[in-house]
Amino acid sequence: MAIGILGICGSPIAGGNTEAFLDRALEEARSIGAETEKETLAGKQISDCRHCNWCLTKQREGRPCAQEDDMQGLYPKILDADALLLATPVYIGRLSGYMASMLDRLRAFTHGNLYRGRLADKIGGAMAVSWFRNAGLETALQSIVVSFLTFQMIPVGGLACPWGAPAVASEAGTGRFSKERRHGVLDDEYGLRSAQALVRRMVFLAKRLKGTGTA
Repeated sequence: MAIGILGICGSPIAGGNTEAFLDRALEEARSIGAETEKETLAGKQISDCRHCNWCLTKQREGRPCAQEDDMQGLYPKILDADALLLATPVYIGRLSGYMASMLDRLRAFTHGNLYRGRLADKIGGAMAVSWFRNAGLETALQSIVVSFLTFQMIPVGGLACPWGAPAVASEAGTGRFSKERRHGVLDDEYGLRSAQALVRRMVFLAKRLKGTGTA
């Protein structure tokens, strides 16, 4: 049985560095037999969680949350996936507001009367891209990992970074900018290797949990 990985890009910039970094990770996952799907939050309308507690008592099949926005299309894909790979840009030393809003809306899977616990034991991988070195990569990754733990998921670490796969988009993280190179993150060799290691570990663990052998 194939392992399904859903990658979600939390950048408002379609086709930017964060999405390019996620694409490379998903490409690696496919190379070892995983099935992948990608969603980007760019252009989507995802409102903040209103903490209205509708999900505590009024959920019904196909309706985890009261709000009518683009989360309604993401919910079933998140539920169907064996593993979630979340990629965020680093803004003000943390994950993007787009990614934070999406994660907050998954509260419907922790407190909902029908969907409570539906994310338990799924594999989670976190990725982050910053422009400068030491600009908040670990903080952004940690925020996603804490969310995975809240949902009772199983988070996976990267190479030297236990929180996931960090990468920089400027030359060596120095902030130098080149108009000729849109996707500077693809020059971060160590970041790319960390992303590859992350998804390989995700596929390995997902296979073990599903009883399909080893990666």
